[in-house]
Amino acid sequence: MATLVRYNNFPTFFNPFHSRPVINRYYNTTPNVPAVNVKENEAGFLLELAAPGLKKEDLKINVENNKLTIGYQSETKTDETANKFTRHEFGFTSFERSFRLPKSVNADAIKAAYTDGILTVELPKVEVKEEKLVKEIAVA
Repeated sequence: MATLVRYNNFPTFFNPFHSRPVINRYYNTTPNVPAVNVKENEAGFLLELAAPGLKKEDLKINVENNKLTIGYQSETKTDETANKFTRHEFGFTSFERSFRLPKSVNADAIKAAYTDGILTVELPKVEVKEEKLVKEIAVA
């Protein structure tokens, strides 16, 4: 019975289903992007980004054109010199998440804190004044 079983002993780059869209649908294409929780209450929104082991100085948060961008970039460099060889290793770690902000968020009052591996961003709400779409013009 063992002769009827087909074994796939080839690495994944020989797999004919490797690049099919049905298979890649479940493949995580952005493994370095941390998970984000978004909570809304009456006072505003709260973003909690899981980013353990990062340095607070390397985190960048900015708002441009009503879009909040949270990014991180770090570079590590290792130099080792022994008697007959020298080894140089470089490592780069980065991610970037962007969020479109609603009109009700006050971009000037956004606050952020990084404690215990969790980046917390507070987005306070501001009352949005509705513009009148109909305007009466007096005839002189």
